[in-house]
Amino acid sequence: MLRAIALLITHMIQMNTQTASPSLLEPFKIGDLALKNRVVMAPMTRARAGETRIPNALMAKYYAQRDGAGLIVTEATVISEQANGWVNTPGIYSDEQGEAWKQVTAAVSETPIFLQLWHCGRASHSSFHSNNELPVAPSAIKINGGEIHTPIGKQPYETPRALKTDEISLIVADYRKAAERAKIAGFDGVEIHGANGYLIDSFLQSKTNHRTDSYGGGVENRYRFLAEIVEAILTVWPANRVGVRLSPNGIYNDMGSPDYRETFSYIAEQLNAYGLAYLHLMDGLGFGFHELGAPMTLAEFREVFSGPLIGNCGYTQEEAESAISSGVSDLIAFGRPFISNPDLVERFARSLPLNPPAEMNAWYSFGAEGYTDFPTYQESQAVS
Repeated sequence: MLRAIALLITHMIQMNTQTASPSLLEPFKIGDLALKNRVVMAPMTRARAGETRIPNALMAKYYAQRDGAGLIVTEATVISEQANGWVNTPGIYSDEQGEAWKQVTAAVSETPIFLQLWHCGRASHSSFHSNNELPVAPSAIKINGGEIHTPIGKQPYETPRALKTDEISLIVADYRKAAERAKIAGFDGVEIHGANGYLIDSFLQSKTNHRTDSYGGGVENRYRFLAEIVEAILTVWPANRVGVRLSPNGIYNDMGSPDYRETFSYIAEQLNAYGLAYLHLMDGLGFGFHELGAPMTLAEFREVFSGPLIGNCGYTQEEAESAISSGVSDLIAFGRPFISNPDLVERFARSLPLNPPAEMNAWYSFGAEGYTDFPTYQESQAVS
């Protein structure tokens, strides 16, 4: 209890140094990075990089259109060939990919932009990998139900191969190398994708981690993989340029563990020691809820994490304002509203109506339609 009170006081002091009554459209600082507002463009897979997974000019245009945000977090970007598990998503595991990302960072010159680092883990398929190798995971537990879009069409999920203990350090090294390439490419920081049932999340949760070595069992061991990744990346980036994303309430990719509250409280408390840029939490239930107890809230995380918190998943402008003014969150990430509203922040500022939501079949098409063709409010008025 005393520790929770101390963390709350620390955060209140930090808030007071920035503004006495914070609101969504007011500036914020993450370490030495000045954000013009507290609106974050959430990472969203848009699948425009093609089979080579090389970023392109269309992607640069897309991000530049949305640079009214205070912070942009890119779509999930795979750290290795083994990490692949989604068609046409970008990579950061070759020099060519790293070089191509420079056109994106150059186009987004007015807004800090973090690259999200991703390993799909068991949420993949052998057709993505050389020699049709199986996806990897902490344990040989497959995703129940559903199918995955693969290079050979929709396929049922496969039972992944459990990683050998000595393979884990190789993946940690891949994260470090990806972080290096992100720095060279001109990003302002990186976000570690530890959410939504991908590799890191599957190590963290007892439902998917049945290992008996030092990476499995109690929460301390299940957290070890993420800790090693964070510490490897901190040899490349200062702590205030590294964020972590978690999804304590989610069921996406067949997740949800009975000990979720103990697990994620422990993880947040451990991460607090690093002085990270932020902790990005999918506290909203838009991706589904495991219903294993009450949802974890931002207020719970505020008790154990004194750094900046980003809330995410289904927030309206009004809900975002409430979360920030109450002090439970410092920034709010918006995803789908940014797809069809490149000028989302301006619309918030001027109380303008939003464009209709984008059709889901355009989210992942390879082209400008449903990607860079949404009008700003000013453009829509000129047409009408």
